[in-house]
Amino acid sequence: MRVGVDIGGTKTEAVALDAQGTVVAQLRLPTGFGADAVVDSTVDVVSRLAEQVGVETRDFDSIGVGIPGAVDVASGRVTHAVNLGLDGLDLGGRLSAALGITVRVENDVNAAAVGAFHLLGAPGSSSLAYLNLGTGLAAGLVLGGQLWRGSRGTAGEIGHIPVDPNGALCSCGQHGCLEMVASGSAVARQWPTDHPHPVRSLFEAADSGDALAIEVRQRLIDNVASAVRVLVLTVDVDAVVIGGGITSLGQPLIAMVRACLDGWAEQSPFIASLELSRRVELVPPGLPAAAVGAALVGMPAQVNTAH
Repeated sequence: MRVGVDIGGTKTEAVALDAQGTVVAQLRLPTGFGADAVVDSTVDVVSRLAEQVGVETRDFDSIGVGIPGAVDVASGRVTHAVNLGLDGLDLGGRLSAALGITVRVENDVNAAAVGAFHLLGAPGSSSLAYLNLGTGLAAGLVLGGQLWRGSRGTAGEIGHIPVDPNGALCSCGQHGCLEMVASGSAVARQWPTDHPHPVRSLFEAADSGDALAIEVRQRLIDNVASAVRVLVLTVDVDAVVIGGGITSLGQPLIAMVRACLDGWAEQSPFIASLELSRRVELVPPGLPAAAVGAALVGMPAQVNTAH
């Protein structure tokens, strides 16, 4: 039995997979804040999952963890996980010591890409891009059936492709990055609101005819579609699956993105030939893609692959 853990900003989700890769147990607990609390909450969720399936934690075949931030997959060290209040944490080492089994750590978007490919990949497909639309924007890539991290681990960081040299300054130091116009933080900056779900508030205001909301929403849609186009034009994946917090909007979001892609196709025979709108879909609500992917990248055969 393999275990995968998805450490998010507010919740930590763990799943157990059987030999066929089927989810046989699932558990969700609040995430702690700060290095010690994150370690403790992760140990807690894995220990409770072990109790649920009737084994000791050391009896699992493998444990993998997906977490936001920069991850050194060789050492299990995590840096720049700002939303979790940690930087420079030896997460893999501390979890391995506490659970009695080697724990492998992966970036959460990469883990989600592997999970989405496993759960949603069409028969015969060998590639998929997972486009994460949350506070920021990034993608994970599965090419030839394997996770592709790139030569320095930055494959899929398309949120930092500049699309407007005169645009707002990004945290990466460049101006007008894609993340600055196609993410939750981009909406919050352009559409200030006290609403607990700013993107939903934006869509509701646009539906009511607010001119600024319509403009900001269209900018968001256009640039999400641009992200899909970038992924297909660079790595020609079979499918682009969109996940992350913004996708809670559901069908209105995907319908608008597809309409934008179809509009470009009407103007360009080349873009039309790519069938972009047919390649893009949303992750179904509640699908534990990141946790399942963490279980799969946690396998010893996976962690040392060049992809």
